[in-house]
Amino acid sequence: MKINFYKYQGAGNDFILIDHTTSSLENIDNQLVEQLCHRRFGIGADGLMFITKHEDYDFEMHYFNADGKLGSMCGNGGRCIVAFAKQLGIIDRETNFLAVDGPHYARISENGEWVDLQMIDVDTITKDGEAYVLNTGSPHYVALQSDLKDLDVFHEGKSIRYNSTYAEKGINVNFVEDKGDHLFVRTYERGVEDETYACGTGVTAVAMAIAKHKNQTGHIKTDIKVLGGDIKIEFDYDGKAFTNVFLCGPAKLVFEGEVE
Repeated sequence: MKINFYKYQGAGNDFILIDHTTSSLENIDNQLVEQLCHRRFGIGADGLMFITKHEDYDFEMHYFNADGKLGSMCGNGGRCIVAFAKQLGIIDRETNFLAVDGPHYARISENGEWVDLQMIDVDTITKDGEAYVLNTGSPHYVALQSDLKDLDVFHEGKSIRYNSTYAEKGINVNFVEDKGDHLFVRTYERGVEDETYACGTGVTAVAMAIAKHKNQTGHIKTDIKVLGGDIKIEFDYDGKAFTNVFLCGPAKLVFEGEVE
């Protein structure tokens, strides 16, 4: 059997997308998902998504990590699936869709290559030593770092992700360097078990952690640079809760094809 697929990337975070709107999603072969995401023996991606129909929303997003397991919310994946939905003719310039962490609103540029995705509200941030811990649809650890370009993110991130506190459920580990006019962020992602070029829920968590760290309130816009490009985060923060949260960035089709 041949599977038609589309490869998208959002700031270097890359995904395999499959249109599953004509039938129900069942009996997922997790080993096949892992194989398709493998960068040597498959198509290669940080994750795989199915888009399906939903009675109450424009569509539903089903996200699987590169390890083949069902994942939590993926922000850049969410932006890419919005671009995919536009390509399929399911939506035009705005959408309301369902993901694993609940409903999401998004708007997309006319050319379909820039997506502003509304993320969940956040009202809880805790500390682990000097680091911040919060959930933006996926759990994140945020550590301030100097000379980030020289950091061994794979080994440092892995040691935190698999320490006694986080090993069982896992956590995404973000390192951030404040450059003044922007934040530079590098992320070790669980499920991928490696550093990725970008992480949407991660940069959202970083922007919130830095706002709290700096005691900023009001409407806050944050420019973020990741290995795969530039992302913008916007939200309102009253000192207690982050609301009207938007993850904004590119979402582009790389290629399409079919695989046996």
